[in-house]
Amino acid sequence: VPVLGVCNGFQVLTESGLLPGALLRNACITFVCREVGLRVENSQSLFTAGYAQGQEIVIPVAHHDGNYFADDATLDRLEGDGRVAFRYTEEVNGSARQIAGVLNASGNVLGMMPHPERMIEPEQGGTDGRALFESAVKGLVGA
Repeated sequence: VPVLGVCNGFQVLTESGLLPGALLRNACITFVCREVGLRVENSQSLFTAGYAQGQEIVIPVAHHDGNYFADDATLDRLEGDGRVAFRYTEEVNGSARQIAGVLNASGNVLGMMPHPERMIEPEQGGTDGRALFESAVKGLVGA
């Protein structure tokens, strides 16, 4: 069953053990609410297949506890297994290795702090988040 956890949903996925790591208070100790650059690190998952590997996109964040943390062994494993889905292109909140989103080992669970649902229509300021949802729908219905 595919699962997408955005922002607090990402926190729930880590706290429940479905994804490794934890979300801590932002390094700047303030609420961060702005558009940020992301780089697609894995374009092979159900959620990321609509993006190109290395593609840079802009997605909003809005969080106080978005600082992704995991020990070095876990971070090395995530990177080695291609489970880092998205990475910030700049320092945003102190996240380890600028990780913005991670996948489970099967690739059907994605947790991410940025809000792709806030960037799917031109009226929202851009459409960079749309591919995530289109990818998931195509993967689920086989279109």
